[in-house]
Amino acid sequence: MKIILLKDVPKVGQRYDIKNVAEGFALNMLIPRGLAEVATPNAIKKVEEMRRNDLTQKKIEEKLLVKSLENLKNLTVTLKEKANDKGYLFAGITKEMLAGEILKISRLNINPEFIKLVKPIKEVGEHKVLVEVMGKSVEFTVKIEAE
Repeated sequence: MKIILLKDVPKVGQRYDIKNVAEGFALNMLIPRGLAEVATPNAIKKVEEMRRNDLTQKKIEEKLLVKSLENLKNLTVTLKEKANDKGYLFAGITKEMLAGEILKISRLNINPEFIKLVKPIKEVGEHKVLVEVMGKSVEFTVKIEAE
């Protein structure tokens, strides 16, 4: 059965993708949960329009974000997390957590995909983190303190 995904579905596809899936999977799981709809010609046209609008909106947001990246240069994000005696955190600090803290501190809504963090931060101390948007990058400091 041909469907249009309305949300990201793990192991199936991304939002607005047109996919062929088993009829039972579509009718019993995806459509009732609001994750997909049947791919009719009208629905396909509607989704293409929505995809274009989303891309336009995303480009506008990225341009605004590039202009406000300079505010991050002197920003220090301080987090208090539980750690052991040797200074290792029990849970790592992720991109999503950093994006949330930046939003709280500076009211700057950064998509976690723009934060360049190879792996979660797992140690107490100061760490430099890079934010890259449309070729422009800025580094800010993350200070992790033990609770």
